[in-house]
Amino acid sequence: MTSSRPALDLSLLPDGGVRWLDASGPNADVVISTRMRLARNVSGYAFTGRARDGERLRMLAQVRDSLGGVPSLSGSLLVRLDDLSTVDRQLLHERHLVSKELAGLDPQHPIRTGAAVFLGESVGLLVNEEDHLRLQALRSGFAVPQAFDSVHRLDRELGSQVPYAFHREFGFLTACPTNAGTGLRASVLIHLPGLVLTKEIGKVLSGLQQMGLTYRGLYGEGSEVVGNFFQLSNQTTLGRSEDELQDLLVRVVRHVIEREEEARRVLVRDAGYIIEDKLWRAYGTLRYARSLTFDEAMNYLSGVRLAVGLKLITGLSVYTLNKLLIFAQSAHLAHLEQRTLTESETNLARAKYVRQVLVSEGGGVE
Repeated sequence: MTSSRPALDLSLLPDGGVRWLDASGPNADVVISTRMRLARNVSGYAFTGRARDGERLRMLAQVRDSLGGVPSLSGSLLVRLDDLSTVDRQLLHERHLVSKELAGLDPQHPIRTGAAVFLGESVGLLVNEEDHLRLQALRSGFAVPQAFDSVHRLDRELGSQVPYAFHREFGFLTACPTNAGTGLRASVLIHLPGLVLTKEIGKVLSGLQQMGLTYRGLYGEGSEVVGNFFQLSNQTTLGRSEDELQDLLVRVVRHVIEREEEARRVLVRDAGYIIEDKLWRAYGTLRYARSLTFDEAMNYLSGVRLAVGLKLITGLSVYTLNKLLIFAQSAHLAHLEQRTLTESETNLARAKYVRQVLVSEGGGVE
């Protein structure tokens, strides 16, 4: 991959930044991951969108110098996104370690000077995104309390070192009013093929919005739903405590999981052989295709993931499927090939990678 910028060394990332893919958490067959994010701003600086380059750099330096008193980020890796190539920034985004905005992947919002992320063992700290700071924790499966405990600990530690912008009435001040208050955005990435195939998904998503949650695609705000993967999160933070927001997410997502499991039972009962044929065809396509678009790969992976959940396919782990979900994306494929790929080359490389993984990690699929 030719670039005048320094290449990202993935070996330096704690656990490669993808421990959350290991399928070790609760309900990991349905819920891929849980993320907790806190929006914070540093007192004395203009919000990121209005700050000058020098101001953003001074704020980054202040945060970096404070980390000696932040045990959660002890030994963390500082990655300056404004020093990376577009492909490397996209790769971090594909791993869910940075947002699209921080990575500067939207042509209308190019990379900002001072855009950076500190990556620790279990938490991350995004600097100079929409807000000065985005503290985040990502966990495997449906692990709301565990993810919140990690990000809350980081918040306490960092808040003792850096002065947060806070208002007695409005709570933590944020660039977007919908994030004010606690600044907490709690979300889960969930796989709902049963509800899609039984055509119950519309009712469920409508019910979510009535309860104060919203849904987005694989990469949150602005991303399309593909492969029956939905990101569910709270819509607003102002007026609700952190405990209330957590309780709401846990209660509603638990209900969605129950609805998904019931939909899968209905599929097996009422259309068993049709579903079995459909899902095995998805596996066969992934196993032998020579070219796959991103949407095709996600949709077929969704089918195989459902087949594994229904125990129609054995010998294939959820972890392997999680890995394919992330590593079969374009920046990862370019990194693997060590060169810039055209769209058609990416599709060829994706099919090749998926075939190789299914052969080496399929474990004798039956």
